[in-house]
Amino acid sequence: MASLQANNVSKIYNSGKDAVKALDDVSLTIGDQEFVSIVGPSGCGKTTLLRILDGLVEPTSGEILIDGSPVVGSGQDRGMVFQSFNLFPWRTVQENIEFGLEARGDDKSERAEIAKQHIEMVGLEGFGDAYPHELSGGMQQRVGLARALAIDPEILLMDEPFGALDAQTREIMQTELLKIWGENQKTAVFVTHDIDEAIYLSDRIIVLTDRPGQINRIEDVPIERPRYNKDVHAMDAFNELHDIIWDTLMVDTEQMEVTV
Repeated sequence: MASLQANNVSKIYNSGKDAVKALDDVSLTIGDQEFVSIVGPSGCGKTTLLRILDGLVEPTSGEILIDGSPVVGSGQDRGMVFQSFNLFPWRTVQENIEFGLEARGDDKSERAEIAKQHIEMVGLEGFGDAYPHELSGGMQQRVGLARALAIDPEILLMDEPFGALDAQTREIMQTELLKIWGENQKTAVFVTHDIDEAIYLSDRIIVLTDRPGQINRIEDVPIERPRYNKDVHAMDAFNELHDIIWDTLMVDTEQMEVTV
């Protein structure tokens, strides 16, 4: 497994009069096998930070380290799950899951066996030959999760993966994700707008300020694992932490409105 570190990361898009500063001097450390969520106002740079951690976007300044080594571009040690599923419509479930394994150069029989294992892991037995348009949103996101895990990354990065799902499916997928994460113990970084979701899933929650995104506060989640959704939501610790994060976001939003 792996630890992940951001040192003084800033990101500016464009230049001159059109320059937009998305992130400003962000430093954080995510421990080996830790599950950390990132929350913050819309447009605060959450997705930008995640893409920088993945190596898909280069920071304007600062650096990303995995186990102390600088990150240069994306790599097989990181797997990304997107909100929009990003499945290839012309590929079956099995072929979508095999995509990263093909890029890595695994032979056909090995790809097939790994894909089969991950189809079972995410509860899609019998759907290996189905195409994305034949699946529900929740099932498509299971495929996206299986595809990310199939390459056996040390770090799993997730950008609002359940944001497009209905409430019931979202709750089911949260529980499934915790089960899969518990079995695999990957280092995980999860971006969400949903405070409840962040508390239920995470060991720690990082709260970003409004743009340009900076670290506002970092909160430990004082709830033991394993967790069960209904039980967690009824706990005093859950409600107290929810109020702390909500108040932090509201104060930041009000300050931003006054500044504007």
